[in-house]
Amino acid sequence: MNITIETKRLILRELLPTDDEGMFLLDSNPNVHEFLGNKPVVSIEESQKYIDFIRKQYVENGIGRYAVILKETNEFIGWCGIKFITEFENNHINFYEIGFRFIEDYWGYGFGYESAKAWLDYGFKTLKIKTIYASAHIENMGSRRILEKIGMQQKNEFDSEGIKCIWYELENKAT
Repeated sequence: MNITIETKRLILRELLPTDDEGMFLLDSNPNVHEFLGNKPVVSIEESQKYIDFIRKQYVENGIGRYAVILKETNEFIGWCGIKFITEFENNHINFYEIGFRFIEDYWGYGFGYESAKAWLDYGFKTLKIKTIYASAHIENMGSRRILEKIGMQQKNEFDSEGIKCIWYELENKAT
């Protein structure tokens, strides 16, 4: 794959096995999982398996979630990226979804917007994706604000494994 995207403050690169401690810090926090079904990980092995799962998607789909690295300190602060979804969700299958998740200490600094905007641009301009989708828990106002700020448009509400979500879409005007 070897895609690296740089923004003003961030480097977006492949998730590596060495990101396991940062991923564990991220996904073991109950606050991070408040709108994700409240199932934080309890061991670093779970984080390692998740990284392996994402790296497998790079090979199978040519795209996936990427590490978000703070340029200033070279710290792993979360992930963001476009994933090719092959499971059925909200009457869709085989679609591209933009998503992100950040370590709680880095919430509120615009990193979600900065990385999601970079990925949206990459998806439309480089990958020539026709439509990018996203979803967020109906009460997750932070994620919803980011999605709306990058231009995603609410289409409907749906239920995902008992979680009430908002479905977003954005069409590539250049295709």
